[in-house]
Amino acid sequence: MSQSRSVRLSRRTVLTFLLVLVVAAGLGLAVFQPWKAFTNTEVNEALPASSSPSTQTEPTRKETAISSRPAVAQKGLAEGRFVAHEHATSGIARTVRLADGGHVLRLEDLKTSDGPDVRVYLSTRDADAVKTGLGDGAVELGKLKGNLGNQNYTVPAGTDPSQFRSAVLWCQRFSVSFGAADLSLATG
Repeated sequence: MSQSRSVRLSRRTVLTFLLVLVVAAGLGLAVFQPWKAFTNTEVNEALPASSSPSTQTEPTRKETAISSRPAVAQKGLAEGRFVAHEHATSGIARTVRLADGGHVLRLEDLKTSDGPDVRVYLSTRDADAVKTGLGDGAVELGKLKGNLGNQNYTVPAGTDPSQFRSAVLWCQRFSVSFGAADLSLATG
């Protein structure tokens, strides 16, 4: 009788352990989303004709999303090349004033890793300093639309892009910078 009770306790212990293991694995997959290390989302947007939010469309999770909006008269204000932080990142960040007076942050030839919750920010800190945090006054421009390509992010009305020193790809979930670009005055 004692042996049968011991077998029942052993089975219960094993089942409890397996249940805890399955729940922990599920939570780990939800938080880390490891499949993102093997996926790419390419976005190729033209410079928008206006900075109104209605012209900014966020693509669905397709491999390629292309916008056919024609570029209009615009003026580059500041630009810089991305440097890698937690993930290999390259490309150019450029602040642009549109013909209607609005501003966008344009990412060109972007190459970085896909991540579970990557956002685009303007920061008052330089690219090297954002490795340790975005700093006070950072402005979120939205979720990263794709880890490859050319894309536009509307700068909120009333925000002066010249007050920011860098563009940052920031993973909200893990509080790390994928990469950042110092924004220097554009020449020419």
